[in-house]
Amino acid sequence: MTTASSTLTSSNPADPSDVLLRMLTPGAFAAADAVEGARAAQPGWLHAGAAARSAALGAVAAALDEAAGELAALAVREVGKPLTEARAEIVRAAAIWRYYAQAPYEAVGAVHEPGAGSGLLLTRRRPHGVAGLITPWNFPFAIPSWKAAPALAAGNAVVLKPAPEATACAQRLAEIVHRSVPAGVFTVLPGGATEGNALVSAADVVSFTGSTPVGQGVARTATARGIPVQAEMGGLNAAIVLPDADIEQAAGHIAAAIAGYAGQKCTATGRVIAVGAALTPLREALAEALRTLPVGDPSDPATVCGPLIGEQARDHAAQAWRGLSVLAGGTVPPGPGWYAAPTLVEKVSPGHRLLREEVFGPLAALLPADDLAHAVGIANSAPYGLVTSVHTADLSTALGALDGLDTGMIRINAPTTGVDFHLPFGGTKASSHGPREQGRAALEFYTSSRTYTLSPA
Repeated sequence: MTTASSTLTSSNPADPSDVLLRMLTPGAFAAADAVEGARAAQPGWLHAGAAARSAALGAVAAALDEAAGELAALAVREVGKPLTEARAEIVRAAAIWRYYAQAPYEAVGAVHEPGAGSGLLLTRRRPHGVAGLITPWNFPFAIPSWKAAPALAAGNAVVLKPAPEATACAQRLAEIVHRSVPAGVFTVLPGGATEGNALVSAADVVSFTGSTPVGQGVARTATARGIPVQAEMGGLNAAIVLPDADIEQAAGHIAAAIAGYAGQKCTATGRVIAVGAALTPLREALAEALRTLPVGDPSDPATVCGPLIGEQARDHAAQAWRGLSVLAGGTVPPGPGWYAAPTLVEKVSPGHRLLREEVFGPLAALLPADDLAHAVGIANSAPYGLVTSVHTADLSTALGALDGLDTGMIRINAPTTGVDFHLPFGGTKASSHGPREQGRAALEFYTSSRTYTLSPA
């Protein structure tokens, strides 16, 4: 077990000279200590009762509402999220806590008649203990919320290991949660791979969101320990456009899904599949939509595409379009900040990395398809299966696509981006491992089912 500390630095991606924090990471032993502290606090949190847990989660929601302006500004500064999106994320985070504040009152089991004789059979769901949560930087308040709120509602204690780039946001969230829950029930563990690995090795249930290679490693470690694990990983999402679609509307939706927050969402569109006669008008409309999409300072409410999270991410995106036929973008603006122009490319060969790997930048490939069946085959050919959007005016076509697409989520005449927090979230293939997140599915994940047989003496 590696215990040495390293230096963690979080800086503003729009102005890299603006450093939010610099600190030494605590190391693996500190991670183990955090889990043990949470384990000691968890029984008291559970036995405080439904009313106490409900009130605490409701208070967190109210505090997020009250601090919304400050929190949005912090997300803009630390992770470069455009202000309008940052404001929406805080609203969503508060709604998540409010939604799960009702969960402690819901039934956790059922009573059954025995097959023979007298007595009762009971099923009951109980918390696992300590939930180890590993979260990314791109939704620094919403993703920790949609993991922590159901875990806490079910009676678990939480240790949250945020991405280093979002440490300040996580610490601010912890300050808010700490005002409403007992000591030790919610702990933020700053750090990197060392702390994350130690958390996976010590927690009783693990939920991860991040890159596919890391997520697969988390799943292997947790599975070997015999503990429940979910891993939400990459996406290489497709938008299918049929000839009967409203092309202008589809282009607007797809452009926002390609370049919103610089494409730094697992639900962003990376492939645009134009069916038959839709290709020519969509090529023109989408290229124009991307060229006119507001790019720049994330603190400007009009900005849609701000900077990428860091220099390496910006360079990775720029390398991905190199040598391809560019319809829009394909440039790196001069000046400070890690910006890349929203980019659309075409004439991409079937084996190209853009059709196999998630770039995590404002970049998509335009692909032709002969008909809907061909388009579905192209969409399903990627190793990921998170979300697909289908744009058409024909309900029969939409229903046909629902059955053929191998993705966890399908959105008709809507962007691939956008999540309803009260519904299950997750994908197929390399996108997801384990049970779904959000909604009632999350409450089931953070609990285990017990079966009791009560017979008369």
